[in-house]
Amino acid sequence: MLGWELPPHNSGGLGVACYHMSKALAIQGASIDFVLPYSADHPDMDFMRIHGATPIVPQKGNQGPIGAYDSAGDLTDMRAVQKQYIAYVEDLMTRLQPDVIHAHDWLTMEAGVRAKQITGAPLVVHVHATEFDRSGEHHGNPLVHEIEQEALLLADRIIAVSNLTKNIIVQQYGIPAEMVEVVHNAIDVDSFGNYVYDDRQYRYFEALKYEGYTIVALLTRFTVQKGLTHFLRAAAKATEKYERFAFILAGDGEQRDELIQLAADLGIADKVYFTGFVRGKQWRDVYSVADIFVMSSVSEPFGLTALEAAHHGNALIISNQSGVGEVLNSIFKYDFWDTDTLADQMVGIALSPGLKSSLKQNIKNEYARISWHTVADKCLMIYNRLHQGVAV
Repeated sequence: MLGWELPPHNSGGLGVACYHMSKALAIQGASIDFVLPYSADHPDMDFMRIHGATPIVPQKGNQGPIGAYDSAGDLTDMRAVQKQYIAYVEDLMTRLQPDVIHAHDWLTMEAGVRAKQITGAPLVVHVHATEFDRSGEHHGNPLVHEIEQEALLLADRIIAVSNLTKNIIVQQYGIPAEMVEVVHNAIDVDSFGNYVYDDRQYRYFEALKYEGYTIVALLTRFTVQKGLTHFLRAAAKATEKYERFAFILAGDGEQRDELIQLAADLGIADKVYFTGFVRGKQWRDVYSVADIFVMSSVSEPFGLTALEAAHHGNALIISNQSGVGEVLNSIFKYDFWDTDTLADQMVGIALSPGLKSSLKQNIKNEYARISWHTVADKCLMIYNRLHQGVAV
């Protein structure tokens, strides 16, 4: 298994997905060697062997030269780490004979191709996001496009986290549709078992809720992919129709200063609260204090945070450009650029307690059916067929 991050050293959903997928595979008997680009402790992961390809120690949120979502701008530092990662994998393959090589996203695709060349084992490329997604409304980095193109052409099987992602792979990279298997992500409800919400963390928002305010939350990276400028414009329109809103933007990224300035320009700076980067209990407390969770992404291959928000009792509003909408029905949807529709949906939920309650309850019945064990079943089926030389 070739990945770029695992909790607690992850900067987003990629590490979370890799962790839960690997754990579910291990429970079903898979023996996993997981290669990371850094060296660090990973508590409670004795179900697989973890290899650190470099002596790099991850910074907070796994930011810096090994950040899993960095593809914009100068890739010099990233490429240096990738070369060390590839060299480590090449050496490891002289000591291991894997049945299957499973590579996650562009960061490990080159290493996956080399591992296949050395061992002859089949290569599964798992696409959690393409450069078309990460670049939002821009063209993205041509080098990353080239890496993705080569790996997708050489893969024995491709896994996409949604039909949305599969369509991008087929249409933008020219890959035959029959080569791509859609395996949606899931949620591990048991992993949330020991959490107790502490309302002292967000006492101000609890006071606002007592006064009748509706709390709208987004937990995300502040990048163009996430459509946050569109969201703020929708928030401004919503407050023109109903003033008792407070908006929490939890996260960080290169757009932070731009978003703070935009909130001021739109006249809603007093209603928009930037928490900075959060994880662990603080991250879960944001879900717990919120009434509505919005996923405003320009292009979101899946969107694990939506399932997490549903588990914590949020009503969901999700852009049509988000893959998680393929597995959920009791949600509101809109096109990411349609700020009028998003504003109306937020106001509609805020003004109708019955609607809000119905959305929250119905979504619980839906996400409870989604399991990482099902994901593992599908992955093992793909592995077995490839290993046996059977057409998938």
